[in-house]
Amino acid sequence: MPPDQFASKGLRVPSGRLSRIARFGNIATGIAGSMLLDGARQLASGRRPTVGDLLMTPANAMRVTLQLGQMRGAAMKLGQLFSMDTGDFLPPELTDIFARLRADAQHMPPAQLNMVMTRHWGKDWRAKFIRFDEQPIAAASIGQVHRALTLDHQDLAVKIQYPGVRRSIDSDVDNVAALLRISNVLPKTLDITALLAEAKRQLHEEADYAREGACLMQFGELLADTPEYALPSYHAALSSKNVLAMSFIDSVPIESMINAPQADRDRIMTLLIGLVLRELFEFRLMQTDPNFANYRYAPETRQVVLLDFGATRALPKAMVAQYQTLLSMGIAGDKDGVLAAVLDIGFMNAQTAQQNKSEIDKLVATAIDMIQQPGPFDFSRTDFVTDMRDQGMTIAADRRNWHIPPSDTLFVQRKLGGIFLLASRLKARVDVNSILKRFL
Repeated sequence: MPPDQFASKGLRVPSGRLSRIARFGNIATGIAGSMLLDGARQLASGRRPTVGDLLMTPANAMRVTLQLGQMRGAAMKLGQLFSMDTGDFLPPELTDIFARLRADAQHMPPAQLNMVMTRHWGKDWRAKFIRFDEQPIAAASIGQVHRALTLDHQDLAVKIQYPGVRRSIDSDVDNVAALLRISNVLPKTLDITALLAEAKRQLHEEADYAREGACLMQFGELLADTPEYALPSYHAALSSKNVLAMSFIDSVPIESMINAPQADRDRIMTLLIGLVLRELFEFRLMQTDPNFANYRYAPETRQVVLLDFGATRALPKAMVAQYQTLLSMGIAGDKDGVLAAVLDIGFMNAQTAQQNKSEIDKLVATAIDMIQQPGPFDFSRTDFVTDMRDQGMTIAADRRNWHIPPSDTLFVQRKLGGIFLLASRLKARVDVNSILKRFL
């Protein structure tokens, strides 16, 4: 990211459990006060507002955005997940909150950064480097990244975890879930207990940088035969559970390639779609975070750069077999077979399939059209994106249809959806049919 995006002095991350709980208390108190004031105004003007209307005012949306953004950690991470996955199904005010969280670039102020580094490397930690840039080159929900030059002239990207993030994960997830419940966004009949437990487990894994370093090395070995991809090398001597040191790869954001020649965009997305299918069917190991910031491009070497392996997940054989069946039915044009596979995987239940037969038939037909088409599929087709979104929104509009798939399926589908969204953003043309046939 350009340095000017991080020109501020930064905002201190609340690291103590009580201080983080207090932040959620501030959110709730502020929302309650705003509701009383707005409700009185609307009653005075003759209107009878609902609790949902009062909760989702622009002022309350901004209040939640600012507080969660300053907290970082699991609170912000969950907001980012919603902005990637469910923006089309949430009220516009909540969509705006989560989109702002995804774009947030706040970082630790220098004093807090020095405190974290001193705990990790000791008081003389700067003596390990010729240069350590105080201004981060990237800041995200769990940590921020700094560029550094070691005494032996190795150019590094050093990811530093925000203090208190790991020990606050469970309470942050519970508190964000409480905010979602009181906003009436989630149906009361929807049991999210298992999903919250899985979110906590996943976030604990992402907050373990030693684990991420191991996953980075594992993917480096798996892709050693494919020079079209570039991965950072792991520097174990400078790394720990809270700090991840990697080689720096000069590259540009993948989204900036929107203005590149069509052939370059097509090649990039062919590589990324091929990679996600290798992860699913060949490696049975997937980096499940589709955030566009995890993909960059090195123009000089024409390599797709892969970053951030914290969300790496091993995939069970049974689920991989289910996906093979689903895609095989799709390539064969077997609509009934596709629907049966969808139910088997757990995307929806039989009741939803029966109640929404017309919409689901259209959705299945649209998906089959994409994977059956010989030659390149044009992801810039607005009718494809619009049809898929509209059909999905029609089904999701009925809260009785809300259903949580198995966790493995949920994470895989999130990755697949993110890759297809990127293909649409880059207006790429990809021979999806040929790529799929290589794996089926």
